[in-house]
Amino acid sequence: MKKTLLFGMAIAICTSTLSAQSYKFDFTNSKKVKEGYIKVTSADRYSEDKGYGYDLQASPDGKTNAPFFFSVQVPDGNYHVTAVVGNKKKASITCVRGESRRLFFEGIATGKKKFANCEFTINKRNTRISDKEHVRIKARERGKLNWDDKLTFEFNGEWPALSELVIEKVENVPTIFLCGNSTVVDQDYEPWASWGQIIPRFFNDQVCFANYAESGESANTFIAAGRLKKALSQMKKGDYIFMEFGHNDQKQKGPGKGAYYSYMTSLKTFIDEARARGAHPVLVTPTQRRSFGPDGKIKDTHEDYPEAMRWLAAKENIPLIDLNEMTRTFYEAMGVEESKKAFVHYPAGTYPNQTKDFADNTHFNPYGAYEIAKCIIEGMKKLNLPIIQHLREDYVTYNPAQPDDWNTFQWYDSPFTETEKPDGN
Repeated sequence: MKKTLLFGMAIAICTSTLSAQSYKFDFTNSKKVKEGYIKVTSADRYSEDKGYGYDLQASPDGKTNAPFFFSVQVPDGNYHVTAVVGNKKKASITCVRGESRRLFFEGIATGKKKFANCEFTINKRNTRISDKEHVRIKARERGKLNWDDKLTFEFNGEWPALSELVIEKVENVPTIFLCGNSTVVDQDYEPWASWGQIIPRFFNDQVCFANYAESGESANTFIAAGRLKKALSQMKKGDYIFMEFGHNDQKQKGPGKGAYYSYMTSLKTFIDEARARGAHPVLVTPTQRRSFGPDGKIKDTHEDYPEAMRWLAAKENIPLIDLNEMTRTFYEAMGVEESKKAFVHYPAGTYPNQTKDFADNTHFNPYGAYEIAKCIIEGMKKLNLPIIQHLREDYVTYNPAQPDDWNTFQWYDSPFTETEKPDGN
């Protein structure tokens, strides 16, 4: 089943109920409303005129444990969010995601009459670069929550419960811009997932991730579509830009193409533009494909592209996270058969309208994306990037040679699925 979303350009906020910088909502059944808060009832469905409300599917009725979505119309930028989860009448377990399944909190358990504050910072954007220019997104992106005029939250879990939601625009947190392909992008639909949408879960509210990656993109097509230009329009001194390309670049043939030609030239453009704005570029070698040889070892499939990126990092004195090597270690540690548990490998009928087996050796499921996100963090730690000071206290040092047990991994499926494989391979 595919979801259908409204897609539009800049839409004025309903200023009669919402201010431009702060948004406060009360979801409780109490008749009293805190000063400055807006009372939300099950009848409050999202509309452009109202500027907020339950979105995408049915409002929660308090009788079922179905996930629910809530959207608020806001300008582009970073927003500090406090989601108070819990319920006076029953215990709850709540998972908090934002925009296109971007994970922030998982399985927050609260007893009856108990509440917990989930604080994080989230990035929102639309396609507008200037009055005359917009990002040239693909047709399949026009339903993406990442590219519209509203900030959308997903509350999932064994029994999701939301009491309050406070959203405040912030300017003073470092933003980590993620640029890449389908191994990085915020995947909208189950069972697909990428490390870029999982990594926010491991950081506190003093850092913000802005995931600009998209399936099928190469470094040069990313630039040509205006995706880099849009990111640069939001970038400030002290921000970071992470670049993971290579999967699709290697398929480009012809004069001027290749690892040491167009690929390196495009990456140099990312680096120069970021440095000009006082931001910190970080190169990330492409994830390995699940490509085992008869000896049970991963075969390299990216030609000269990882090595070209390493060469450029050394020449330009750019920090580099060697995800290519870490994922090799991860897959080989799991083994030929068990490594399928990190990818979209599911028999027909596992998901709605899935008439054929999924056997994808490039794209991750949520477990795989979770493990790859931890590889990225370990790369950050090895480089001693200042942003690691914002890791949450519950982050545990990770070793890709000893991956987490997939049998114990907990993921609450979003209600929307997709049987079409993401662009790229």
